[in-house]
Amino acid sequence: MKKKVLIVDDSSTIRKILKEVISTSDLLEVVGEAEDPYQARELIKKLDPDVLTLDIEMPKMDGLSFLKNIMRLRPMPVVMISTLTEQGSDIAMQALEIGAVDYVPKPTDIRKLGVEDFQGLIVDKIVAASRANMSVLADKGTRSENKPRPADGYQPDASGLILIGSSTGGIEAFTSVIETFPVNFPPTVIVQHIPPVFSTSLAKRLDGTLKIGVHEASDGQTIEPGNVYIAQGGAHLEIRQRQSELYCCESDAPAVNNHRPSVDVMFDSVLQLKGRKIVAAVLTGMGKDGAAGLKKLKDEKAHTVIQDESSSVVWGMPKAAYELGAHCEVLPLDKIGRALLSKVGAFR
Repeated sequence: MKKKVLIVDDSSTIRKILKEVISTSDLLEVVGEAEDPYQARELIKKLDPDVLTLDIEMPKMDGLSFLKNIMRLRPMPVVMISTLTEQGSDIAMQALEIGAVDYVPKPTDIRKLGVEDFQGLIVDKIVAASRANMSVLADKGTRSENKPRPADGYQPDASGLILIGSSTGGIEAFTSVIETFPVNFPPTVIVQHIPPVFSTSLAKRLDGTLKIGVHEASDGQTIEPGNVYIAQGGAHLEIRQRQSELYCCESDAPAVNNHRPSVDVMFDSVLQLKGRKIVAAVLTGMGKDGAAGLKKLKDEKAHTVIQDESSSVVWGMPKAAYELGAHCEVLPLDKIGRALLSKVGAFR
C-alpha cells in the first residue's frame, strides 16, 4: 500500500513540482495540498496522511511553530522544505531538534527548477521518513549540558581515532554521542549525508552549543584530539597521514552509494593508516552507505559498532552493516559514546 503524503507549502509552484516528483514513486501517493498550517491541520484530520512535507516560511504560522504543535499533539513523520542558505539551514537544524525526520533544500530560483533535478532526493527522503521510528522522534529530550565534560578519569590512547557515519536521523544521533565525550576525547571524524551550506551551519551550531571544538572539515586541515570534524556537504572526506599527523583530504569525485560525502569513502581511507587504534560506528540512516567500509575495518581488527533498531530513526545503514557481519557490537544510542571511548582509551 502506498504511503499517503500531504504537501504543506504556500507556493503553488513548489506544491505542483513536489506533487509531480512524489507521484513518480510507486511507494508514495499525494493525498492533499495545503497552503498554510491552518489548512494543513484540517487536512491532517480529514486525510490521515503518513508523511508531511512542510515549508519553513509560511503565512499565518511559521513551519517551526506548526512542527512543535504536530510533535506535541499528533507525532508523525515530517520532511522540512528549507531554502538553501545559511539562515535556512540553521532553521532546518532547529526543526530536526524538534522532531522532523529530514529536510529537503529548496532551490532559490524556482523558475529553473525541474522535476529531474531533485526527484531522487525528494522521493528517497520521503520514503525514508515514512519508515521512521516515531517513538524515537516523539520522545526527544532537551540537552542538559552545553559545556564539555571533565576528563572524569578518562585516559585516551594517543593513537586513537573515532569514526562515525550516519544519515536520516543522524544529526541528533551523533550529537547525542559526542556530547557525552570528556574534554580529552580522541579525534573524531563524522560523515553525515548533508548538502553544502547545511554542514557549515551544523558545525557552527554544534561548536557553539556543545562548547567543544566542532569543525566543518576543510582540505588539508589537521585532525587533533579533543576536536570533531564533520565532512563538508557535497565533498568526499578522506583521512590521510603525514608522519604522525592526521589531516583531512577533500575531493569532488563521483558519488558513492549515491552520496557525496560517502561514509564508505571515509572508512576506506583509513585502511592504510599505520599505528592507529580505530573505532568506527554506523548510526541511523536509510540505505547501505558505510556497511562495506565497516566490514573492511572489522576485518582489519578495528572495533566496530552499529546502532540498534529500537533507538534508530531509520534502521537502514546499520541493518545493512549487520547483514554483512560488519559489527563487533550492536548497541542502543545511549551506550555508543562510552563504548567507543573505552576502545580508544580507559576509564579509571
